[in-house]
Amino acid sequence: MKVSYHGHSVVKIVTEKHTILMDPFISGNEKCDLNADTVDADVILLTHGHNDHVGDTEAIAKRNDALVVAPNELAGYLESKGLKTHPMHIGGAHDFDFGRVKFTQAFHGSSFVEEDGSIIYTGMPGGILLTVEGKTIYHVGDTGLFSDLKLIGEMNSIDLAFVPIGDNFTMGPEDALVAADWINAKVVVPVHYNTFPVIEQDPKDFAKKVKTGEGKVMNIGDELEL
Repeated sequence: MKVSYHGHSVVKIVTEKHTILMDPFISGNEKCDLNADTVDADVILLTHGHNDHVGDTEAIAKRNDALVVAPNELAGYLESKGLKTHPMHIGGAHDFDFGRVKFTQAFHGSSFVEEDGSIIYTGMPGGILLTVEGKTIYHVGDTGLFSDLKLIGEMNSIDLAFVPIGDNFTMGPEDALVAADWINAKVVVPVHYNTFPVIEQDPKDFAKKVKTGEGKVMNIGDELEL
């Protein structure tokens, strides 16, 4: 399969039969090279309900008739918008035709701001363990450092992990290095940085300090094969 990074927390996974998008914040994201009007997706996976993660989910899902897999309350909200959804919750796993999804905990918030300024509570945030074609990808989501990341690393053989390093809203680089050790992934890619001034970080400095596994900076549009 091919895995590509598209700025902020946007990840695209192309398997033999499916195209999977994670947290497709495209419109309004100067760091993203995708076009919300043309990007394909069979499945959209969402870690939580903040606008910079839900992004263009509604438009992309409707145009592609894509399945949206999300935490329960967020899935319910998106279903009310006419989307095809599968609700899940932390600790739960499900086998889909495209792969296995398991939600992990994340310490963060989760709400969606409508165009009129109203705020919709969208349940608990999470991380996503995605197992496809014998490989496991861990999108940690937006979170601070928590010790159960070590347990998640012990319980799963993780090939690729996307770890936030931006600080202010999530872990900063120092805590993310601890998280990388605990997750014990073969490859660790920093995400959720440099989209806004308040989360500016040096991903190369982070990557070279990763001790467990290979720290790898993926530039916008970079692709790797698993």
